[in-house]
Amino acid sequence: MDSWVISTSDASGDAESIMRRGNLYQLANGYMGYRGTLDEYGPEQSVGITLAGLYDRVGEAWREPVNAPNGGFTELSVDGVLLSELGDRVLSHIQSLNLAEAVFTRETVFRVGPADSALTLRSERFISVEERHLGVVRLTISVDAPMTVKIRTGIDGRIWDINGPHLPELSASAPNGTLVVEGLTHENQQRVAVAECIAPAWDEATLANEAVSALREVEQALTPESPLQFTKFFAVVTGNDVANDRVVAEACRVARASQQSGYEACHAAHVAAWREKWSRSDVVIDGDPEAQQALRYSIFQLLITAPWPGSGLSIPARALSGQVYKGAVFWDTEMFMFPFFLHTHPAAATELLRYRVRTLDGARRKARTEGPGYRGAFYAWESQETGDDACSYFNVGDPTTGRDLRTHFRDKQVHISGDVAIAIWKHFEHTGDDTLLREGGAEVILECARFYDSYAYFKREKQRFEILDVIGPDEYHERVNNNAFTSQVARETVRIALAVVAHFRQHHPAELEALLKRLGMADELACLEDLAANLHVPEPDPQTGLIEQFEGYFKLDDVSVDAVKGKRVHPNEYLGAGQGLAVPTQVIKQADVVMMLNLFKDRYDADTKRRNWEYYEPRTEHGSSLSACAYAMVAAEFGNLDYAYRYFLKTAKIDLEAAYKVFAGTVFIGGSHPAANGGAWMTAVMGFGGVQADRDGLHIRPRLYRQWQRLAFSLCYRGDAFQVDITPSKLTVAADPANARFHTLDLAGEAVTCPPGTTVTVAY
Repeated sequence: MDSWVISTSDASGDAESIMRRGNLYQLANGYMGYRGTLDEYGPEQSVGITLAGLYDRVGEAWREPVNAPNGGFTELSVDGVLLSELGDRVLSHIQSLNLAEAVFTRETVFRVGPADSALTLRSERFISVEERHLGVVRLTISVDAPMTVKIRTGIDGRIWDINGPHLPELSASAPNGTLVVEGLTHENQQRVAVAECIAPAWDEATLANEAVSALREVEQALTPESPLQFTKFFAVVTGNDVANDRVVAEACRVARASQQSGYEACHAAHVAAWREKWSRSDVVIDGDPEAQQALRYSIFQLLITAPWPGSGLSIPARALSGQVYKGAVFWDTEMFMFPFFLHTHPAAATELLRYRVRTLDGARRKARTEGPGYRGAFYAWESQETGDDACSYFNVGDPTTGRDLRTHFRDKQVHISGDVAIAIWKHFEHTGDDTLLREGGAEVILECARFYDSYAYFKREKQRFEILDVIGPDEYHERVNNNAFTSQVARETVRIALAVVAHFRQHHPAELEALLKRLGMADELACLEDLAANLHVPEPDPQTGLIEQFEGYFKLDDVSVDAVKGKRVHPNEYLGAGQGLAVPTQVIKQADVVMMLNLFKDRYDADTKRRNWEYYEPRTEHGSSLSACAYAMVAAEFGNLDYAYRYFLKTAKIDLEAAYKVFAGTVFIGGSHPAANGGAWMTAVMGFGGVQADRDGLHIRPRLYRQWQRLAFSLCYRGDAFQVDITPSKLTVAADPANARFHTLDLAGEAVTCPPGTTVTVAY
């Protein structure tokens, strides 16, 4: 098994299989994502070039990201017969994804003509990480007998949209031989243009500017001795990048400049950039090829979806694999993807949080409008470009009746604000740099704490504050009281806000005074101190050690997951909402208490983690891709490494094995799973590697899985870089010579000084 290559030779299969392979083989560069579909595919095969940060709404349908026309389109025919991997003339087919270079390759051999001659089509595709607007496809056509091949290539304007069309009036043109397809979005009249050039140029080609597509058509006489090779350079530019009247010119400029540079130069720059990415991100697992490949694939998925520097964007829940989940940013980013970037690419981690700073006003608007008397920042459950909530109140459909179900994801998932605040504070603790705090992060944290102060109820008879009427991570039980995870997150947010005030009071007193005056919060600090001291968080039962997920949970019917799922009338039936099958039972959608034990791992001992893991694990359906990694990491914490490994593979291989739900009720939720990818990295590095980084230092206490002979990875901490190498008996840490300071590291419980350029080894 080559751990750097993913490949398949499957036949075309049904539409769902094609859709899943489109997720598996996708490419992206943070600006756009190109689904892993084949050159000849169209919208029926879910071809999509999804644009980051550009959204549109058609009528009353859900807003979603815009897909661009397909500049990578090519189809072949011989004697009037179209050659497609979907047809019956395929002799062999293989497609692969090179993770090291982020290049997608397909090679298909077709049976053609009355003599059953063979024609081989090979294409190599990449989405440049050097030039964000650029996609490049190199195609080679070879034959084993003389024949004439008709080639149609260019820009396919037939766009796959879930709730479109978002570019309703496309126009095609060919200025100076460069193909262009352009259009305007509905809501904001943002121009989207795709330009395509070809090399070598085909002077004899016929330009076919159809209603929505711009194509070249040419017939080429080929022999076995003279294969045909050509390269397509396509550029995507929108009104988010330049003024609307410059979009077409800029797309043409990028396509033509790349054509002049040529395939080799563009490819070399792209590969060099990927080499640098992997030097900071790769995790080596010796002794387990399956785990190694799955983990590298997970890391690849995180790297391709990181927002472009300076974009002010974040990572949607389904990355750039399509328009699923409205292209919205969820809590997934801060809780499951952010840690990877914080430890390997801190600048990218900062970019993710700047998105939350930039969308603070949207969170304020939601707090004012979502409930009576709410103040501060209530972040969107499904956040798009402005931070306003794209989540609807009827967010799931019933597949048996077709009716929309009322859910409370939007108005009761209040832990989202705390998830954001915790991530911002972790960024400060990990980097030691308070620039983000001073440039809006502190304001976000204070506004999130203010929101919880307005949301909490004071129970006079109990002399405590409580967080009531919420949904925790387990979405099958809505409008519950005192959800342990939510209450812990709320209390932590308030404590963090007070810590921010203390930090600014010591280091930036004038800035603190100005901030509190602008927010009108000077008189509210005493209230926050009261809330931090008296907010109720469910604690472990003294006898059983169990933490009740929410008030009354233990009184629900204690039945198995299989028993609940066995009552479904329809396989896509949603188990939650008001009358879902799981609602009266203890069956939960995903890790909830266990999620809390992982997020606040220092606050609970190993026995408490074990007891709660063993109680909640058999009651968890894992109906979300976020769930498995939490169970993996907590299992590692209390020493059950076999279960940790089982759940590690479950999260790392979710897209490789296409082991995920495609529908929640009637809602299509297919697409990639970057949160699970982040969970795989966390399980490997933080679970089995035992890494924990906080304001007190870098701690590494390995728990190497027995099958693994070696685990090696890179880490960033406080602006410095380290290489960690773990074997079954030794832990070695090498400090980069360029490090700025001496560090005292906690290595397997031993305090070890690690100056720049030195390597230290301890036995464990």
